[in-house]
Amino acid sequence: MKERIQKILANEGIVSRRQAENLIREGRIKINGQEAILGMSISRRDLIEIDGKAVEISEGTNPLRVLMYNKKVGEISSTKDPEGRPSVFLALPKISKGKWISVGRLDINTSGLMLFTNNGELANKLMHPSSKIEREYVARIRGQVEPDHIRRLLEGVNLEDGKASFSDIQPGRKGKSNQWFAMVIMEGRTREVRRMWESQGFAVSRLKRVRIGGLFLPANLKQGNYKELAEKEIKSIGPQLTSL
Repeated sequence: MKERIQKILANEGIVSRRQAENLIREGRIKINGQEAILGMSISRRDLIEIDGKAVEISEGTNPLRVLMYNKKVGEISSTKDPEGRPSVFLALPKISKGKWISVGRLDINTSGLMLFTNNGELANKLMHPSSKIEREYVARIRGQVEPDHIRRLLEGVNLEDGKASFSDIQPGRKGKSNQWFAMVIMEGRTREVRRMWESQGFAVSRLKRVRIGGLFLPANLKQGNYKELAEKEIKSIGPQLTSL
């Protein structure tokens, strides 16, 4: 059976479909020694090269795997770091085919729930804004938060990369100089939660992601540990995944 080049590469977890399309446009992918063109369908037995290096493709589609991981503060979400800081990928199990792809990222000072998959198509679907998958965080905010601040964060604030808003904010435990809040956001721009609070003059002293869609971070999953998800758990992330 023949499939589109970008679909094969994405399903193998080598690059995303969009990245594959860009590589094809740039002339960096060859099929059996010939430059690939967009829309081309190939067999999994064809020789695929990216930048002159052969890519190993499995005979059949790799079984879908999804991990949840409880990230620690101080870990980076990328595979490599010039400063030598530890990567979340070092804590994941080795994978024989393809690679682990992170479904979004958390900054180095944020802890909590991260998802990883070996399927690039699934990763793209979960990260795309059209998926409208909720992400819930808990944060400790320094200062006195007033109802007007909450109202503005729910209505939307202007950030340097566009308007952003929380779909829900719930107050929690309050201390002398800070207060905890639970908040829900529908997208995952870089440092978005922190930047939204900063737009109101507040610093986030602690931030943790506790939910993605219908999937909650289990209380018994310790920081630095992972858990492989069953099919039912994967489907609980969002209704768009029920057809998996």
